[in-house]
Amino acid sequence: MYVWRKNNPALVPKNTIPTVKHGGGSIMLWGCFSSAGTRALIRVEGIMNSYKYQAILAQNLQASIGKMKMKFTFQHDNDPKHTSKSTKAWLHQKKINVLEWPSQSPDLNPIEHLWGDLKGAVHRRYPRNLTDLECFCKEEWANIATSRCAMLIDSYPKRLSAVIKSKGFPPQRFQFVFQLNCSSYRSY
Repeated sequence: MYVWRKNNPALVPKNTIPTVKHGGGSIMLWGCFSSAGTRALIRVEGIMNSYKYQAILAQNLQASIGKMKMKFTFQHDNDPKHTSKSTKAWLHQKKINVLEWPSQSPDLNPIEHLWGDLKGAVHRRYPRNLTDLECFCKEEWANIATSRCAMLIDSYPKRLSAVIKSKGFPPQRFQFVFQLNCSSYRSY
């Protein structure tokens, strides 16, 4: 970036661009989407364990499902808080159909693409603090095109076939999808 200035006032504040050293902090987010678009995006306070994960699902998953009005299969990865006995029991009690996930697999999780989209969009807005970061994340999450979400969902069978064809190794092209996908994301 360039600025026009007179000789020697290089360090005058209007001629400098503030930077954040060492990453500037982070927030953890839990998000959910379907082929109908993005759904809940919430900030996770503190350290997430299986009980906090279940509370997040209880508060946000059911509301997201209600808005979809479609049959779904829930997808998350093999993070220990997702696969704990108590989380499995909670999901079973709520009669939530969960996609089985192999323990060692290439990343088939379509939400990873949305996290990348979100990170790029938020980065372009230059959040100055964690409050800005959270606000920008929520605004940009809501702005993700429904067509982007639908494409990720619709391409899942091709992605799955490619992984099967490559005998479990990552195929050359990553294409993702599923009916409902929820995950945690650490921004910045």
